[in-house]
Amino acid sequence: MKMKFFQTICRQLRSSKGFSVESASPVAFSTSSYSCGRKKKVNPYEEVDQEKYSNLVQSVLSSRGLVHTPESLVEEDALLYGPVIRHKPPKQDEDTRMPRNWFPIFNPERNDKSNASDPSVPLKIPLQRNLIPSVTRVLQQTMTKQQAFWLERWKQRMILELGEDGFKEYTSSFHVCDHAYVKNIARDIFLQGKRFHEALEIILSPQETLKERDENLLKSGYVESVQHILKDVSGVRALESAVQHETLNYIGLLDCVAEYQGKLCVIDWKTSEKPKPLLRNTFDNPLQVVAYMGAVNHDTKYSFQVQCGLIVVAYKDGSPAHPHFMDEELCSQYWAKWLLRLEEYTEKKKNQNIQKPE
Repeated sequence: MKMKFFQTICRQLRSSKGFSVESASPVAFSTSSYSCGRKKKVNPYEEVDQEKYSNLVQSVLSSRGLVHTPESLVEEDALLYGPVIRHKPPKQDEDTRMPRNWFPIFNPERNDKSNASDPSVPLKIPLQRNLIPSVTRVLQQTMTKQQAFWLERWKQRMILELGEDGFKEYTSSFHVCDHAYVKNIARDIFLQGKRFHEALEIILSPQETLKERDENLLKSGYVESVQHILKDVSGVRALESAVQHETLNYIGLLDCVAEYQGKLCVIDWKTSEKPKPLLRNTFDNPLQVVAYMGAVNHDTKYSFQVQCGLIVVAYKDGSPAHPHFMDEELCSQYWAKWLLRLEEYTEKKKNQNIQKPE
């Protein structure tokens, strides 16, 4: 009944004038004007390294319930933030600083021809004790904190071995000590270096005649240690000889000036209980050598010019000594450092004099 009524109404509407029912065509909506007027929102996850992120998620999920260790945390940090870029410490100021008052290590008024003369008797100028600071004193007063630490460590070790009295005797050229045992230990340690230098003086002095005591000196392990070095040493010019730099105002007592493999060198003989295969293992010894070189080249008592240095580290057990050769360029670099230490020493002494009460 209702269906018939609905059909009747539809027929009446179709028959009415100006009215038609057609199927509606699909309507298309355009969003082009909208998208141009508004910035498209960027998904932040699109910029993430999906592979790295998935590995991180997998790593975190797999580590649930496990105890973290420093190593595992470092691995997770490296996965999340990338590898660590290690900080490079800045270079020390001494590498970049230059002396305020420059003075050359080589004497322009002397040339290589002055080296041609080979005296038959090496110079042995005695050291005159005066108020002029020595090379050793300058280096001791201007050492770095690290060097001071190692020196203090050595001092404490020596005190444990020798005792307070023995160490005082060791550092004061062996004055009278009531404890004979301590005195003998300290004397033995000191005389190791002293006898070694005496033996070298005998070997390198052409006019020396061997005595029974000298033969005993030559049997030491230190002398055996330097035998391969002595084969390349010739033309000795000075032995245990004093030098003074009148312009820079310092003095010193050098071990030897001689030719090593054809190069005239200031040679510094050292003894050591530990191997020192590298030049840096010798601490301030290169500064000591160049200080003597500069003094020799400007001391009127010497007529020749030294252009190289040599540090020889000998060992008590007779194992081969380590030679550290310093050419002109390397000597010039250490000379600049020596001038800085000398300026530092002069400045310290000046400040101490100012602070002293009248």
